[in-house]
Amino acid sequence: MIKEFNVTKDSSPYGIAFGGDGAFWFTQNKGNKIGRITTLGAISEFPVLTENAGLSIIVKGANALWFTETIGNKLGKIDYNGNIEEYSLKQENCGIFGIAHNPKDGAIWFTQMNANKIGRLDSELKYSEYTIPIDNSFPSFIAIDDNENLWFTLNQANSIGKLDKQGKFKHLPIPTEKSGPVGICVGPANSIWFVELLANKVGRVNADDTITEYELAIPNAKPHAIAYRTGNKLWFTQWGANKIANIDLNGNIVEFDLPTENSEPHGLAIGDEDIFVALECGKVGVLKIGGHNS
Repeated sequence: MIKEFNVTKDSSPYGIAFGGDGAFWFTQNKGNKIGRITTLGAISEFPVLTENAGLSIIVKGANALWFTETIGNKLGKIDYNGNIEEYSLKQENCGIFGIAHNPKDGAIWFTQMNANKIGRLDSELKYSEYTIPIDNSFPSFIAIDDNENLWFTLNQANSIGKLDKQGKFKHLPIPTEKSGPVGICVGPANSIWFVELLANKVGRVNADDTITEYELAIPNAKPHAIAYRTGNKLWFTQWGANKIANIDLNGNIVEFDLPTENSEPHGLAIGDEDIFVALECGKVGVLKIGGHNS
């Protein structure tokens, strides 16, 4: 059973990550704050200096968490004491959105939806970028596998993009047309999984770079974000169906209803014994999973 905790009214929790302090940290898209919630539901909030920053995705870094400011055109960093730093991008309105951390070199990678680029901020805060060789591909979420390959959803190109350490780009077309790929993550055995918002499916990139798709039972469920930590199941949100769900390696899906109607679930994160989900209705939901992602 899913339990919900109230956040500040009109805060619109969006992205969420499990921090190194054992708590969950989340962006407030309309509240313009970073929130912290413990496994017992105690909430702290930290205002972001840039007004109307459009806070989106958040990820655990080396000693802090990093987040994207889609409207503010900045990367944000918050330490475990709640101190926030912001880093502006040179190009205006680039649509910074998805973000990932490479634990092997400390670099932060992020998507620039409007600029059609992948950006990188290294551990010394030096910025570089890569232009995607497909016009208007709209890169959205991004993940890094164990071999330091970057994987990202190309929402308007109906593809999955891959960028290796040598800067070689490859795109993998999704079999279903106009699928609207959004969330993506690295799953068991370095596999790549993603969700298709418009096609109502979960996808997996196979070892030979082909794609397998699994259709959801409820029409127009609008899967949005997907996450993995351990075990043999991945978890994802169903924004349109008001549920969270898991999928095993054979494509079997189990769903869990959210208590509040039209709660608009977006990001979700997996902790030691819980899954926390950001609900745009102004709440954070939690589901106990007993210490294992299974």
